[in-house]
Amino acid sequence: MVKSTTLSYILLLSLLLISLTYISVAEKPPLDQKNITKIQAPADRVTPDQIKVYPNQIVLNVKGASWASFTPTHSMNPVLDEHTNALEVKPQSPLDIHLGDIIAYTSNDGVIIHRVIEINSDAQGTYYIVKGDNNDIADPLKVRFTDIQGVVVAVIY
Repeated sequence: MVKSTTLSYILLLSLLLISLTYISVAEKPPLDQKNITKIQAPADRVTPDQIKVYPNQIVLNVKGASWASFTPTHSMNPVLDEHTNALEVKPQSPLDIHLGDIIAYTSNDGVIIHRVIEINSDAQGTYYIVKGDNNDIADPLKVRFTDIQGVVVAVIY
């Protein structure tokens, strides 16, 4: 009788676990592919031969680079925040800007650092649609090449 009761409990527990597993899987909503944001990686701008690692220092041979720091807006978290430092270069032509690049551009609100998510053109020429990685929507303007101050080429944490 003890064996039968133990077997009954094991069977009952097994059925309960199977039921709970089925319920937890069945209650998960289907993955909505439209709501998944894919972030394009920036273009490679620093080649391995431009990076020299020595025991006491690291040298990045990037011509025209300038130091960049960031304000605590949280729009580019977790990639960039107020504790992050970076190197930027001034692009020479609109062809130097690629999807996924993180650019610094001038707007009425000051200098904004966001990622390029679209590249298009209109009667005025090439423009870029940009968005903070942590923002729900793109910035509400067309960024022109003349507005771009720099492209992030290295992030230093």
